Amino acid sequence: MADMSKRGVQGINISQEMKTSFLDYAMSVIVSRALPDVRDGLKPVHRRILYAMQDLGNTADKPHKKSARIVGDVIGKYHPHGDSAVYDTMVRMAQDFNYRYMLVDGHGNFGSVDGDAAAAMRYTESRMSRIAMELLRDINKDTIDYQDNYDGQEKEPVVLPSRFPNLLVNGTSGIAVGMATNVPPHHLGETIDAVLALADNAAITTEELMEIVPGPDFPTGGIILGRSGIRRAYETGKGSIIIRGKVEIETHSNGKETIIVTELPYQVNKARLIEKIAELVRDKRIDGITHLADESDRTGMRIVIEVRRDANAHVILNNLYKHTALQSSFGINMLALVDGQPKILSLKEILYHYLEHQKVVIRRRTQFELNKAEDRAHILEGLRTALDHIDEIITLIRSSKTTDEAKSGLMERFSLSERQAQAILDMRLQRLTGLERDKIEDEYQELLKLIAELREILADDQKVLNIIKEELLEVKERFSDKRRTEITIGGTEMLEDEDLIPEENSVLTLTHNGYIKRLPANTYRSQRRGGRGIQGMGTNDDDFVEHLLNTSTHDTILFFTSKGRVFRKKGYEVPEYNRTAKGLPLINLLDFDKEEKVTAMIPVKGFEEDKFLFFATRGGVVKRTSVSEFANIRSNGLIALTLRDDDELIGVKMTSGEEKIAIGTRNGMLIKFDEQEIRAMGRVASGVRGIRLREGDYAIGMDTVSEGDEVLVVTEKGFGKRTPEDEYRVQSRGGYGLKTLNVTDRNGPLVAMKTVDGTEDLMLITIHGILIRMDIEDISSIGRTTQGVRLIRLGEDELVATVAKVEKETEEETVEKAEETTTSVEIEETDIEE
Repeated sequence: MADMSKRGVQGINISQEMKTSFLDYAMSVIVSRALPDVRDGLKPVHRRILYAMQDLGNTADKPHKKSARIVGDVIGKYHPHGDSAVYDTMVRMAQDFNYRYMLVDGHGNFGSVDGDAAAAMRYTESRMSRIAMELLRDINKDTIDYQDNYDGQEKEPVVLPSRFPNLLVNGTSGIAVGMATNVPPHHLGETIDAVLALADNAAITTEELMEIVPGPDFPTGGIILGRSGIRRAYETGKGSIIIRGKVEIETHSNGKETIIVTELPYQVNKARLIEKIAELVRDKRIDGITHLADESDRTGMRIVIEVRRDANAHVILNNLYKHTALQSSFGINMLALVDGQPKILSLKEILYHYLEHQKVVIRRRTQFELNKAEDRAHILEGLRTALDHIDEIITLIRSSKTTDEAKSGLMERFSLSERQAQAILDMRLQRLTGLERDKIEDEYQELLKLIAELREILADDQKVLNIIKEELLEVKERFSDKRRTEITIGGTEMLEDEDLIPEENSVLTLTHNGYIKRLPANTYRSQRRGGRGIQGMGTNDDDFVEHLLNTSTHDTILFFTSKGRVFRKKGYEVPEYNRTAKGLPLINLLDFDKEEKVTAMIPVKGFEEDKFLFFATRGGVVKRTSVSEFANIRSNGLIALTLRDDDELIGVKMTSGEEKIAIGTRNGMLIKFDEQEIRAMGRVASGVRGIRLREGDYAIGMDTVSEGDEVLVVTEKGFGKRTPEDEYRVQSRGGYGLKTLNVTDRNGPLVAMKTVDGTEDLMLITIHGILIRMDIEDISSIGRTTQGVRLIRLGEDELVATVAKVEKETEEETVEKAEETTTSVEIEETDIEE
């Protein structure tokens, strides 16, 4: 190290050097590249482009100049970076889909909303737009400060006068080091009105400002969903909004529908959007689109999506919102430089800093004009003195040997300043005419009035504000247009999954081994009792359908397990399969234990407090709990009831709190009692005795009973019957109940007990997956102690596994195959004394 020191090499701490160097770099990016100034809303490169165009005389009232010439000037004088960076920035300033009010007027190919790049700078021409000139208006009147350029040979403005609030009007985006900005564009007229409102009322609230500026106004239009995100952004400087494209659905005479997209969310690439839609259709993630075309032209945007006749255009549209950029979020982060420091600003703060900047601009301009007027008045005062003593002055000048001598003589004789004396010496003889003398006097008097006015302005803040208002209103009148972006009032910001799925009746099936699937409810046609049935589900040899539920795709399905836990899913979240498919393992859908088994599935449309869930267990225990306690269920489930040892849940029903409850047992007993005998309990309570069981018996079903209903029982050997509910007297809970069916070896023990009113169809499923659907009216209504009638012919080693009620079909379908035709079966009745 000693030798290195002698050679002028200095040792440093590399960690400290890295830290210092990176901070210097970070601040350079933040202040000199990536973030806009709150006063003019421009980053340095934008400001330099506009100033260079002004310097070139490339204004809106002059012919266009080659873009390459402008870029060359910007690079050479002010912005020592790559030409592509400067040209790309200038191109964006000329794109009507990027800037709400374009600052560059371009000729030639400046790109498209499809993502096409602009032509090379040697082919395109540019000039300042008319509204851009308002950003630089009065720049030559000492309204702003200048700084040295990168090499100190030129001067560039620190900020532009910005005669309209450009930061809000055109917005900006940029990524600095450790921070980013994303300010959306706004409507010019609304933003100016907000500045005027703030000027009139410094205590104005964000809510009051939002009555003037309801939200961003994007150049591509679109629809903003709701105002909560906007309000959050305007109050805190940060927020997120959801933007949708503008869409119409046309219905043709043949019933087909067509989706027409006429506007897109801000900064969405149209070509990529169309590619994405085509990809979703190709991958069958969206079904029902038959044709996709881009019919956009110079008159406007038009994406045409033709929908299959049997498809729902609204559902397809919601899927497009969900899976494509047709609905996009825009993260608002209103970060800008305030006095050279980055700061997140609210709407009011941005307007405040802009208004303060305008006060400075107006004062500096007024001071500039006052200085100029006073300087001219000073000269005119000298000329007036000369005209009053013209003969003496001429004599003095003629007698002077040199100009300096004449100047000194004038200054001494008439108490003139050097500049006044020089003005007299420079005066032409024609100014001595009477008419010219009157002009000088008139000009002097006008100047005195102007000077008085300018001094009054500088002395009165309200006059300054009045000037700002007048000039802003002038800009608004010249450049304001109609709002393009709609804002929904009270609209939801989140697209619910139900919006993506058509609501339709479905059948959910769950096998003994835990395979679940969803099928349309009309998959099975009605057959009369005694039919052989059709294959309803493909199962393994050791599997069979155990639960079947008629529901809607929009219902919440509560899954109750044998261990007393409950899970929830929406109907559409259960995957749909074809009729013969096995389905999805339920353990892949719900997070329950392997030894746990789903014993009940309940559809819920709403979690009202006056609705109850009534539970029954295999051991005859019952419980009643408000359904509202199940509104919020974690992914890993909740305890629905606490089970006693060796007990399990067998049934759950939705009730009103005033129902009559029936519980049936495997050995043919049934009890009916009032639900109100069971007080409402908490979610984790274990319950009370509902039916007393004899040895070897257990509960197999529980249902609610209404007046006029019938009790339907089905045995495992395919026998069943209906019995009027009034044959079962109401008892107190906890008894043994009454006999509901005579169990014999011929009909077998009960597998199901349900109540029916004759408006349903019945589905029976065997352990091998054979399913038959029949009208309840085709099942005989007979006495309480009979064996029942045959409902389904079972093959060898086949038993009924489960039974479900479904809505009655409106029309009975034609039976096409001989083996599926109606079969007459004799009713076998055996009266047995109770």
